[in-house]
Amino acid sequence: MLNSLKLSIEIAKIHLLSKPKQTLVAMLGVTFGIGMFVAMVSLMTGLNRLTEDLAMTSSPDIRIFHDITVERKSILEQVNENGTNLVYHQKPKNESLKVRNAMGIAERIRLHPEVKGVSVLLNSQVFYNYGPVQLSGIIAGVDIVEEDKLFDLRSKMKEGSIENLITNQDGIIMGIGLAAKLDAHTGDRVLITTPQGFTKSLKIIGLFQMGVGAIDNVKSYASISTVQTILGEDKGYITDVNIKLKDYKQAKFIAPGFQQSFGYKAEDWETANATMLLGVVIRNILTYSVSITLLIVAGFGIYNILSITIHNKMKDIAILKAMGFAGKDVKQIFMIQSLVIGLIGSLLGLLIGFILSYLISKAPFDGGDVISIDHLPVNFNPIYYIIGIVFGVLTTAIAGYLPSRKASKIDPIEILRG
Repeated sequence: MLNSLKLSIEIAKIHLLSKPKQTLVAMLGVTFGIGMFVAMVSLMTGLNRLTEDLAMTSSPDIRIFHDITVERKSILEQVNENGTNLVYHQKPKNESLKVRNAMGIAERIRLHPEVKGVSVLLNSQVFYNYGPVQLSGIIAGVDIVEEDKLFDLRSKMKEGSIENLITNQDGIIMGIGLAAKLDAHTGDRVLITTPQGFTKSLKIIGLFQMGVGAIDNVKSYASISTVQTILGEDKGYITDVNIKLKDYKQAKFIAPGFQQSFGYKAEDWETANATMLLGVVIRNILTYSVSITLLIVAGFGIYNILSITIHNKMKDIAILKAMGFAGKDVKQIFMIQSLVIGLIGSLLGLLIGFILSYLISKAPFDGGDVISIDHLPVNFNPIYYIIGIVFGVLTTAIAGYLPSRKASKIDPIEILRG
């Protein structure tokens, strides 16, 4: 058995070396298929991971808020027991965004075993005025220490520190993109105007950068009491309760329980970022579809080359069978050829894929105002290399099996008779 295998390997080696161009073309088909697979998957999964990381670092796992967009029956649709309803001068109701007893809700949520941190805040649309420039944006009134526990704001500070917000009640920490658009700097004062017409002058005491233009270009932080004063609201006015979990993947299972317990909308991060996640799924489908197609095309190339090789080696196969080689021995010879092509081609493909991925990761890239990155993110996860070599060898094995099976069934007498 061992001698038969050694002889099959030797014959397969002779076949591979006798037609070096055909062998090289077959290997290159696998090499470039695997190389492009690794490079594409590494880049696309790197982009997906970056998108998800940015979303998770700037948004809570669960957000509890008063959802005024929920469909409600109008007074015209509410009919009394007599079947009539009198309406006098109906006007739209100015419904408050306030979450009642937000502090109590936050304390109860902190007791949940899966909760890592909780922060209460109030958000409001405002206009930032600095000199002749006026920009719309968002101001968030927060307990900066609790907010830091959720989003690690300390590491995202470009100027100043989060502690400055504790000692400066008229201070504001501004997104670096927003400050650049206003042409304002740390130490400058900007005039904040709410849609209701309230105004207040606040001093820029720090700049932060989340890395997402949609946040850095519009958002700023102030203390809860400062924003309550700007809005003309009482000290109990809170619009949001943000929650970070120990495992963010559990958010969609935990959120419904919070919503039922507290009577307010509890939105998990997957629902809030549904559009982003859909883009991730679509990119993954496209990436794997194109990559697998490349490998399948390479497999057809190997099939064609081995079929041609078998056709050219008909007399050799007939002689081998006449010398006592069984059909399974002939099949073994050509399967060895396909596996050698697949293995060497796959290893070279992994090398090329790694080199391409490395070059892509070092290529300069300007994210502009959308994402603050200077290089494309590439994921060097070993699993993609394992998938690449397994799929490459499997494809070539299947491509080699069909012609080798045909070769094993050749009748040597008919071939030798011509």
